[in-house]
Amino acid sequence: MKKNIFLITSVLLIILVSCKEKEKKQEETAKVETEMEVKAPSPAEITPIEHATAIIEWDGNTIYMDPVGGIAAFEGQPSPDMIFITDVHGDHFNPETLNELDLEGVQIIAPDAVKLQMEENLSSKTTTIKNGETKEISGFSVKAIPMYNLREEAKDFHVKGRGNGYVFTFGDERIYFSGDTEDIPEMRALENIDKAFVCMNLPYTMTVESAADAVLEFKPKQVYPYHFRGRPEVSDVEKFKTLVNEGDSNIEVVQLDWYPNEDY
Repeated sequence: MKKNIFLITSVLLIILVSCKEKEKKQEETAKVETEMEVKAPSPAEITPIEHATAIIEWDGNTIYMDPVGGIAAFEGQPSPDMIFITDVHGDHFNPETLNELDLEGVQIIAPDAVKLQMEENLSSKTTTIKNGETKEISGFSVKAIPMYNLREEAKDFHVKGRGNGYVFTFGDERIYFSGDTEDIPEMRALENIDKAFVCMNLPYTMTVESAADAVLEFKPKQVYPYHFRGRPEVSDVEKFKTLVNEGDSNIEVVQLDWYPNEDY
């Protein structure tokens, strides 16, 4: 009888200790998960500079997109850690501006066509990326998306394979910069885009109707019209907003000030 009581007591003690160990592990796991949630990076902050030029800040990284306008355009802004360039045209690739910036330790990411036009001091800092290629950089990933014209009269402006749009993946957030393009199949096929920066200016890229139609197909959560100054007309971004929201009221159209020195 005493032996049975001892065995039962021993089993109960083992179960009790096991339960306490399990409970402790669950508490430790919950604590780690909570700490991970607290430490998760905030969404990217994007500051418009002008036309195609923007600054992205995420998790301690400062990224300059298509920096032009000279160093004065970036007064009061943090220095870049990385620079992304979409194409060879002067409103995207401006060597004078690049040479005015503090490029100590800065990595430049650009298409081959851009690097070929650089002097040695810039090309030595430049990593090339091709359409369809993905790179992992400083805790985030970036994929180069084709950008080109479809209209026969505009095909020479941006030929397929020369320039890049970019999809950045910052944690769980995906951000698309179109670069100079029309409503190409590769844009329409994009998925799970949180913020889309979409160009619209004639005669170089596309109409507001084409831009809106593409956006309604790939359905980003938010769309930011940018790069909308054309020659001689300025694209009607209010019309773009109306077309998008009439087609899908769930897509938020966000209008930033891309031309701080102009009335539009």
